[in-house]
Amino acid sequence: MLDCEFTEEQRDALQEVANVGMGHAGARLAQLLSAFVALSVPRIRLIQRAELPAALDEMMSFADNVTAVRQGFKSDINGEAVVIFDGEGMREIAIAFGGEEAQDEHDETEVAYEAANILIGACLASVFEQLNCTLTYSAPRLIGRNIPLAVVVQPDTLHWGAALLLEVNFALENRNFRAHLITLTADESIARLRHALDELLADI
Repeated sequence: MLDCEFTEEQRDALQEVANVGMGHAGARLAQLLSAFVALSVPRIRLIQRAELPAALDEMMSFADNVTAVRQGFKSDINGEAVVIFDGEGMREIAIAFGGEEAQDEHDETEVAYEAANILIGACLASVFEQLNCTLTYSAPRLIGRNIPLAVVVQPDTLHWGAALLLEVNFALENRNFRAHLITLTADESIARLRHALDELLADI
């Protein structure tokens, strides 16, 4: 069985690395929307594949349908990132990019891609720079627009048995905007992540 457990020092280091990475993503979003962006504390947990839908439902109390974009990343550590917007979040992003007229399906799909690219790129570039790892991305893919959260990730389509789930949510002060960024590091990369964290700790 793969040893996926982190020591307390590794977990603390990962929390700090995630805080910095998510902070970069929040700063880019704030710049885009010209508004103060509040970030949650990143949540980190090891999950089995079948547990993912329940974990997302627990973390994201969306009452309405969502729009989600998925993008893989590769380096010494492989995984994927997913950005999930509620309807109000999509409206705010669409207006920021194209004004009030950016409301048709094509425009909103392009907006979802661009916004997800900004958040994923800012966060992961910071995280992997701290871990001294190179990084490449696969092309982003729209999971769906105006779909139930329950169908964003289907366990039977995943190719890993366990993964490290990292989640943060973004909100705008005095507005209804919400978005979540999650990353999933597949089980075969967790040992390499632990090694990278050990090297980071050794340099402190």
